[in-house]
Amino acid sequence: MIRSINPTTGQVDFEIAAHTPAEVEERLQRASEAAAWLRTLTFAERARLMNTSADVLASDREDAARMMTTEMGKPITAARAEVDKCVKTMRFYAAHAERFLADSPVDDPATVGATHAATRWQPLGVVLAVMPWNYPLWQVIRFAAPALMAGNAGVLKHASNVPRSALYLDTLFERGGFRKGAFSTLLIGSADVAAVIEDPRIAAVTLTGSEPAGRSVASIAAAHVKKSVLELGGSDPFVVLASADIDKAVPTAVLARTLNNGQSCIAGKRFIVHDAVYDEFADKFTRAIAALKIGDPLEESTELGPLSTERGRDELAELVDDAVQKGAQVLTGAERIDRPGWYYPGTVLAGITPEMRVYGEEAFGPVATLYRAVDNDDALRIANGTEFGLSSAVWTEDPAEQERFATELQAGAVFVNGMSASYPELPFGGVKHSGFGRELSASGIREFCSLKTVWQR
Repeated sequence: MIRSINPTTGQVDFEIAAHTPAEVEERLQRASEAAAWLRTLTFAERARLMNTSADVLASDREDAARMMTTEMGKPITAARAEVDKCVKTMRFYAAHAERFLADSPVDDPATVGATHAATRWQPLGVVLAVMPWNYPLWQVIRFAAPALMAGNAGVLKHASNVPRSALYLDTLFERGGFRKGAFSTLLIGSADVAAVIEDPRIAAVTLTGSEPAGRSVASIAAAHVKKSVLELGGSDPFVVLASADIDKAVPTAVLARTLNNGQSCIAGKRFIVHDAVYDEFADKFTRAIAALKIGDPLEESTELGPLSTERGRDELAELVDDAVQKGAQVLTGAERIDRPGWYYPGTVLAGITPEMRVYGEEAFGPVATLYRAVDNDDALRIANGTEFGLSSAVWTEDPAEQERFATELQAGAVFVNGMSASYPELPFGGVKHSGFGRELSASGIREFCSLKTVWQR
């Protein structure tokens, strides 16, 4: 059985049997047939269906938001914002897919001995998406919207703790007018994913998740010569230099660390602060984290809800306990909350050393680590001293520092005087052990297309 456990209560709210091998086979065959249908549609026809699907999601806004909140614990205000972001992205690709995938002619075809030469983007077929629980709708929509608009079909293996979200997505696009099978859910366990990747009807795979899961999926895909895109973990630096506006940096830093109850790959996790402003930043940041309201995520005023799973809460606590035992200074938090559900307080740790697990591992929850940098060189050294490279932020009013850090921070994105975020207009993805490939923007829709050369004389 696949179960949805409410992290606020620890009680099972919903359970359903996993799909049988026969049901998986039926869904893969429908997806293959839908992919053949989708590639025959014009961009205008796909856009009409995508906009209608966006209308369906928009009309379900409150129900979909409450579903996510009860299934994985995100505050209801954040859940509504997630729905809105999904709708925006669906409409974005409906409006821009044709331009992103337009033929690109060679300026002077005579140079290649032709009267006409161009490149053309074409869909791959059926793409498998292996998705996480932390953004149950957004993580999926940011793949599904461009994939469908490009003419691909999609099958989803969602995280096993969000089956209600998975089933909602299973019918969303069909409700918007897409052919049955154009996008569907496979209710299967992690052990069953390899066989789906190996299936000849699957053309490619995308995964958002942990580094071990990414290594496994990418290796299986590579063995079968199939494209893969990976968005893995992050331990993003949030760098505050001497010229930074501290009163603007602090509230942004708090949001960067605690958005979605701190369960975001691109959350600011390591706060690297220049010695000249360290004490001021640490004091204001700690007081703001300590003041966050913890409570029922369905209450409008709640700022921190529970973590999504008991295991996730326990792993975060073990990471903190390890740091404290090895000498980390607790500025606030670091103690489990005595109440039903899987809550963990906003926590700030200082005095982090390489011997502590939190120095090199991702803290997936509202735990911030503070680092004192003696100068800008030291700040860059600390920021880049991790195997991850998903996103980053730097705060400085100095144009030269802005340019240097934008160039030298080893990450897929650098946000100057802001917090890391994803937008449909901008490519999203990491470097180093944070994965490869890009989602969103023109780059994202092209990842699951083949680039064909057309030469004519």
